[in-house]
Amino acid sequence: MRLPGTLVWAAVLIQKVVAEYGMAHFSEKDRSKGKDYCIFFNSQWARLPQDLGKASRLQLHDLTTSVLCLPSDVPEGGFPNQIPMVMRGNCTFYEKVRLAQLNGAKGLLIVSKDRLAPPAGNKSQYEEIDIPVALLSYTDMLDISTSFGEGRLVAMYAPDEPVVDYNMVIIFIMAVGTVAVGGYWAGSRDRKKRYMKHKRDDGVEKQDEETVDVTPIMICVFVVMCCSMLVLLYYFYDSLAIWVIGIFCLASSVGLYSCLWPFVRRIPRCNCRVPENKLPYLHKRPEIRSLLLSAFCVGVSVTWMVFRNEDQWAWVLQDTLGIAFCLYMLKTVRLPTFKACTLLLSVLFIYDVFFVFITPFFTKSGESIMVEVAAGPSDSSTHEKLPMVLKVPRLNSSPQALCDRPFSLLGFGDVLVPGLLVAYCHRFDILTQSSRIYFVACTVAYGFGLLITFVALALMQMGQPALLYLVPCTLLTCLAVALWRRELPQFWTGSGLVVNTSLI
Repeated sequence: MRLPGTLVWAAVLIQKVVAEYGMAHFSEKDRSKGKDYCIFFNSQWARLPQDLGKASRLQLHDLTTSVLCLPSDVPEGGFPNQIPMVMRGNCTFYEKVRLAQLNGAKGLLIVSKDRLAPPAGNKSQYEEIDIPVALLSYTDMLDISTSFGEGRLVAMYAPDEPVVDYNMVIIFIMAVGTVAVGGYWAGSRDRKKRYMKHKRDDGVEKQDEETVDVTPIMICVFVVMCCSMLVLLYYFYDSLAIWVIGIFCLASSVGLYSCLWPFVRRIPRCNCRVPENKLPYLHKRPEIRSLLLSAFCVGVSVTWMVFRNEDQWAWVLQDTLGIAFCLYMLKTVRLPTFKACTLLLSVLFIYDVFFVFITPFFTKSGESIMVEVAAGPSDSSTHEKLPMVLKVPRLNSSPQALCDRPFSLLGFGDVLVPGLLVAYCHRFDILTQSSRIYFVACTVAYGFGLLITFVALALMQMGQPALLYLVPCTLLTCLAVALWRRELPQFWTGSGLVVNTSLI
């Protein structure tokens, strides 16, 4: 994105955001270790120190039985050098914090059962108040009550967000690796297909040979379905999320089987078959190893589904299943011409930009439909997260990681869509004997586009449509290579590619 566009979005963000994420560190008097909780504060009331070591550890006064709106709500003796914790409601933030400050408080924590909102006021109120006021979620308050005793200490601080999180390196390796391996695998299958044609193995292997050529009509239908599904998920997220999770489990099981079967079938002396029977499917006498592999793949998917909300390790299973699904799709779906590649990538480029940058102007909350659906709406009653992304937990400790986005995400579409172009390039390389120059150039361009996406994310501090950067990098690179090699007509129409594959 150009600099003027960045400045425009920065101006919009400055106008909308009147609060910041911070941390409230709770501990007990006799213990040095504690736990951080997310808070939402407004620096116009009072600023918070950036370092926990510079923050004052003060006694917490639990007053969650009150909303602190009237002088009668103040306990006898007030809050000398304490931070009261009260419930939200019945009066304004200013009335609460003013009562707290007049009675000696050094800060105020307001517990909210609803979505955390900016603790706003007006200019004169900001000038009158010199203690920090922050919102704390109700679930965190319950955890604090059970985790710490009566002598609770709290320190509020707001460290700076790191420019780059190291989990981006992991996402980069996974994405580029999936695109490279999937594109190479898909292209190599066309070269081997003529030899595999003469084999007479079981139905599993024949199914493994099937591919689907994408037509312009299929592209249009696919994009319409994507738009419709995204809008439906935005408005009916809780009702549809569980269906998406179920579909992902089924599709990822198939993908994992497809990726592991080429290795399993090479195990020597393990081709025993099921005895003769009249059972459905088993009457074809499949190999026992294929049944065991199927059970293993289904077991992995079911394990993820059961423990999908275990943030500490479930993301590893999700990413494994997601990569397997992407590899399966890159091997199965085929774009026959560069013309089809250009059409698909261009239409999805517009789709991605529209749902990330344009939809905030139409939604009531001012949030992007794409970002809300990918990260999960904050007001969701089920708190389910869609598994259609690669996700890696943030490795740096920061308020944003604690409060808003503990994971960095990259959608499967940002891997699959450019990956189909990489696969086309590899097939064209093989059939024209061009030493994989198109494949290597497109893969490198994808990695470069992903780096640009990460830079834009760090600079703008908001969700980015990755295809905004990936599509120009990959398409223009392929176009430049074709022009340089004077093969644009053949590359555009797939000349030789279609003819050769039809002979197979």
